Amino acid sequence: MTVDVLAIAAHPDDIEMTCGGTILSLGAQGKTIAGIDLTRGELGTRGTPEIRLHESAEGARIMNLVARENMGFRDGFFRNDEEHQMALIPLIRQFRPEIVLTNAPDDRHPDHGRAAELVVQASFYAGLRQIKTTGKDGQPQEAHRPKFIYHFIQDRSLKPDFVVDVSPYWEGKLAAIKAYKSQFFDPESNEPDSYISGEAFMKFLESRTREHGHMIGVEFGEGFISKRMLGVADLFALV
Repeated sequence: MTVDVLAIAAHPDDIEMTCGGTILSLGAQGKTIAGIDLTRGELGTRGTPEIRLHESAEGARIMNLVARENMGFRDGFFRNDEEHQMALIPLIRQFRPEIVLTNAPDDRHPDHGRAAELVVQASFYAGLRQIKTTGKDGQPQEAHRPKFIYHFIQDRSLKPDFVVDVSPYWEGKLAAIKAYKSQFFDPESNEPDSYISGEAFMKFLESRTREHGHMIGVEFGEGFISKRMLGVADLFALV
């Protein structure tokens, strides 16, 4: 299965929190989107890897992902090295996306910046024909390099290079986030408190999305960082 867009993130729920609205918007445009979680989030304060796997499947359903994979890398301890790059390259070649969305290049959680570097380098190496890989069917894969890589913004207030209007998709994004019942605010939960489990964090997510929306004159927006210069073909297509 090939897709238009591939979202790759360090932990289950990263995608929902940061680019869930963009994914829903792309789906409404007829684009196909798949997701890859690098880890099972096993170092999280709340829930279990098994619970989070179930929650990520529900998040994928809400966002209408055509597929969602989990690499099973060690939460907190995966590296941007040959072993991890060679594990990720076959999936990039399998999905053959034009656009990759991935973690912030610098963030509070060390996994986020490291994941961003891993995805950028694996995406480049996926385009080298002399790196040989095989697909799930055991057949040799063709090289493929995504045309664009965009970094979503997470905990730190980084300046976006562009913002996507997700105003019509805020409720859908929120539903996808709330699929992770083990992780986010639930007054009935007896689990220990965590950085993201309080009601204040949910308000932060909304305020961040409103802030990015305000930057472009809409109600809700999701900001992205691009390491390459962006160009437009139609000035009248800008928000």
